Amino acid sequence: MRLENKIALITGGASGLGLATTERFVTEGCRVLVTDIQEEQGEELSSRFGNDVLFRRCDVTREEEVEAAFDYAENEMGPVDAVFHSAGIIGAVGPITTTPGDEWRFSIDILLNGTFYAMKHAARVMIPRKRGSIISMASTAGLMGGLGPHAYAAAKHGVVGLTKNVAAELAGNGIRVNSVAATGMATPMVAVSLTGDPSKIEEAKKTLADTSPLKGRPGLAEDVANAVLWLASDESGYTTGHTLTTDAGLTVGATPEGPAFADYQPLFREGGKRGLETS
Repeated sequence: MRLENKIALITGGASGLGLATTERFVTEGCRVLVTDIQEEQGEELSSRFGNDVLFRRCDVTREEEVEAAFDYAENEMGPVDAVFHSAGIIGAVGPITTTPGDEWRFSIDILLNGTFYAMKHAARVMIPRKRGSIISMASTAGLMGGLGPHAYAAAKHGVVGLTKNVAAELAGNGIRVNSVAATGMATPMVAVSLTGDPSKIEEAKKTLADTSPLKGRPGLAEDVANAVLWLASDESGYTTGHTLTTDAGLTVGATPEGPAFADYQPLFREGGKRGLETS
C-alpha cells in the first residue's frame, strides 16, 4: 500500500505502459483518473476497477482537454498527488530527407507538446499545496542517438530536458519532477513495430529477450510500472530532475556478449610494451 489514499492522473492509461501503471497503482492503494483517446478500453478499465479508476477522454495535443482532465480529477476524486504522463506514439518514421513535415509536427505535438501541457497543469494544481510528483515517459532514444525515429528522438530528448528544467523551477514548491527512459518493452506499440500486429505481445517478448543485454530477459510493461511507482511514492522523496532508465544497461553499453577487454590480458603500457616492470 505504498500509494494508500493517494490520487493519481495517468495519461494514455488505457493500454501499454499506462495500463500497467494504472493496475500497479490500484494494487498499492491509489485511486486513478485514466485519460486516453481509446474510449472503449478506458471505459472497460473503469468498469473493471469500479470506484478506484475513473476514465475521461483526453487528447493530449489539446491543452483545454488536458486542463479539463485535471479539473475533473480534482473535483471528482480529490487533490492530485501524482501524475504519470505516458500518452504517446511512435510517430513519423523514415529518413530525414523524406520525413513529411505534417507527420513531424503531429509527432512532436503528441510526444513533446502533450508533455508540456501535462506538466503545466499538474504544476497548476500542485503548487498551492506545495507537494506532488510529476513523472513523464521519456526513452532511451532521448538519451542516445540512433535508437528511434527522428521525431521520436527529438521529442524524447526534449522530455528529458524539460524534466530537468521544470524540476529546477518546482523544487522550491515541494514538487518533484522526474521521467522514465525505457528501451523497447513488451507493449502493443513495440509489438506492432516488431511484428506488424499490436496483439503479438508474446512474439515481441521473444525478440526482445534475444536482443536484451540481460540475456533472455525481455523488458516488460511491469518494469516501467514499478519504476513509476517508486517515483510516485514517498520512497523517492529526495529525488527530482532525474531520468530513471529501464533498459537493462543499454545506455551504459551493456550487451549480451559483454564489453571489450572483459578477459584478462597483460597490462598495456607505453610504446607497445606489456606487463609491469620487475626489478
